[in-house]
Amino acid sequence: MGGLKDVKLIVDGKRLDGRTVEDLRQIKMQVGVISEADGSAFIEWGGNKIICGVYGPRECIPRHEANPFRAIVKCRYMMSPFASLEEHGRSGPSRRSTELSKVIREVFQNVILADEFPNTEIDVYIDVLQADGGTRTASITVAALALANAGIPMKDMVTAVAVGKGGDELLVDLGKLEDNFGQSDMPLAFSAKDKKLLLVQMDGLLTLEEIEKILEMAERGADKVSAMQVEALRKYYVKDEETKFKL
Repeated sequence: MGGLKDVKLIVDGKRLDGRTVEDLRQIKMQVGVISEADGSAFIEWGGNKIICGVYGPRECIPRHEANPFRAIVKCRYMMSPFASLEEHGRSGPSRRSTELSKVIREVFQNVILADEFPNTEIDVYIDVLQADGGTRTASITVAALALANAGIPMKDMVTAVAVGKGGDELLVDLGKLEDNFGQSDMPLAFSAKDKKLLLVQMDGLLTLEEIEKILEMAERGADKVSAMQVEALRKYYVKDEETKFKL
């Protein structure tokens, strides 16, 4: 294991997968992948493969949890047992899945117009089929797509990207090796239009100057992801309209 700690994350000015410091991994998004859900989406982000289904607003169960003034937002993040060889890839709930379920729920509690649906609940189910670093930011991104597909009104669209430091360089969209062996990791979530920070977490150390620079890099990366979200939604609804027209 000692050799792994000495992994060089930057070689000849490039990352191990050939990206520059601000390049994103390859991202693919698809909307409306679960016919029985009110809204759904699938994302491939690097080696991550994540699916999300949204149900509701619907009757709150158990009923005593219902809020007469607003909908309850519930989120369940789960990593499949075959997603990763790491410990958090075991079957069933874990401390990590409980933490990320809470983190993702709090992100969307800040943007969903829950007061329009009193005495109901909105359920967000996220399943990580394959993990490759950055699952929380990819999960937030795909959940936002699924919520939009379900027609859940939100103040703004949400997008997320992880930034950090590895090989003494500031990096956007950390891969698994960069996440595991880099010097710092900072997952961030933004509202698409006004760029409000909806999630800030950090593992490792960064100077104030590095944080200022990395936030600018993160905003540029988030803008790229946001454009992909808009295109994925456009493709789904344009295709739907074309089908109706043909019928």
